[in-house]
Amino acid sequence: GLWCLRMSLTPTRGCLLDLPWEDILLPHILCHLPLQQLLSLQRVSKSFQSLIQLYLANMRCFDSSQIRPAIPRAAFVNLLKENKVLQQLALQNCSDWLTDCELLPVIEQNHHLHQIQLKGCVQLSRHALVTISLSCPNLRQLSLAQCDWVDSLALRSLADHCKALEAVDLTACRQLKDEAICYLVQKCSRLKSLSLAVNANVGDVAVEETAKCCPELEHLDLTGCLRVKNDSIRVLAEYCPKLRSLKVKHCHNVAESSLSVLRSRGVELDVEPPLQRALVLLQDVVGFAPFINLQI
Repeated sequence: GLWCLRMSLTPTRGCLLDLPWEDILLPHILCHLPLQQLLSLQRVSKSFQSLIQLYLANMRCFDSSQIRPAIPRAAFVNLLKENKVLQQLALQNCSDWLTDCELLPVIEQNHHLHQIQLKGCVQLSRHALVTISLSCPNLRQLSLAQCDWVDSLALRSLADHCKALEAVDLTACRQLKDEAICYLVQKCSRLKSLSLAVNANVGDVAVEETAKCCPELEHLDLTGCLRVKNDSIRVLAEYCPKLRSLKVKHCHNVAESSLSVLRSRGVELDVEPPLQRALVLLQDVVGFAPFINLQI
């Protein structure tokens, strides 16, 4: 594809633009080029501009991080104004300017979206999440990390309309309390990955309800959830046989007594066993790890 592209730009009159656009160029050549290069191609000629506009209108995945430097507001609006077939949308580096005004039209005309990444998009409002829930019934993955505007009412709308959700990142969504998380997991029982990290309002009630409602759960992030205690971790071990990883760093009320069952099952934990942790601290102090007979 790249060879054909270079040949088309040579004085010998290449054949790239003579190939069928929708059958060959879009699905087999342009899809392999970075978005940044595709946008540069628009400046080659009017024909290339038409080709790239057709590609953008039929693009299935849009990731703003592929455009360096950060994509301007006007460029974002122009790039996606004709697209109605998006399946994946990642806008995590648009936090400086992205508001409901730019995002909502894109969401409202793309009903096939199944992955949306809005990490750090702090200038949006709860209306963005309500629009997502009403427009994207097949949504499976959603990241709202560091979106402090997410409230319980908006999350309820998501739970009511997007029951196919498998992965939700609510890291640092500090307005959310146990009741909102419980409603989400009750409605979205297919969840395999959930992050509730850095939320001091989340406690045992939310964790226990998650365990009982989501038997397919594989990954749970509770980092910094200070209200989580041993009891809910034991419930998690009982009800989630498919759990593969659990993050409980800085959960000061979670002890090895509740983690040991998960550890024995091979669940990946982000805290070390007490003895291993003690050896590391001792090595930092004395400069070497002493020999200890662990069979005693």
